[in-house]
Amino acid sequence: MIPVRPTQSSQNVPVVPNINYGPGIPGDNELKLCGDVSDAKRAVELGISEWFNSIAFASAGAKSIAIDPNPEHIAESRRRASDAEVQVQCHQSELADLGDVASSSCVVVVAADTITEIDDLGRLLRQVHRILKPSMPFVISLPHPAASVSTEHPYGSTQRSVGNWFTSLGRSNFRVDRLLELGVGPASPAPTTLVLRARKEGS
Repeated sequence: MIPVRPTQSSQNVPVVPNINYGPGIPGDNELKLCGDVSDAKRAVELGISEWFNSIAFASAGAKSIAIDPNPEHIAESRRRASDAEVQVQCHQSELADLGDVASSSCVVVVAADTITEIDDLGRLLRQVHRILKPSMPFVISLPHPAASVSTEHPYGSTQRSVGNWFTSLGRSNFRVDRLLELGVGPASPAPTTLVLRARKEGS
């Protein structure tokens, strides 16, 4: 369901976008990782996820930007934005190519299950750091690195470990202030989803 856009009566109340991070886990209306995006603050969906989080950003009053290399994802995002009667700026480009977004202009960037397989993670993180305002968050969700561990696939052999994410973020001048291991339940004794919030340090 698409969130209701804020009304004049809610101008002084922080508007939390209903961002989704993965199947069967809480969204941002519960986790509150993104912060207030109302009053046309710039918010970026980095890689258009199956939840089309850029629509939720726009519905919460943000100046929403969606970036994805796939033209079909871009077209579908535009169609959904039109159906929801909101505006989303869609840019078809590689995820590490953020030249269309001004430096220090964004209050949040979200990558919900879209950057797990990125090759040049350092370049992507540097670009995200550039477009964020100081101290603002980059929120990442991905399949938990422990979820696919087996005898044939030891921890860290098929995807980046938690420690690798911490190291990469730190080298790009981010400070991780939230780490959530979600999805544990009767069907899964191990967490299925890792969510990291990393804040931009420096200018």
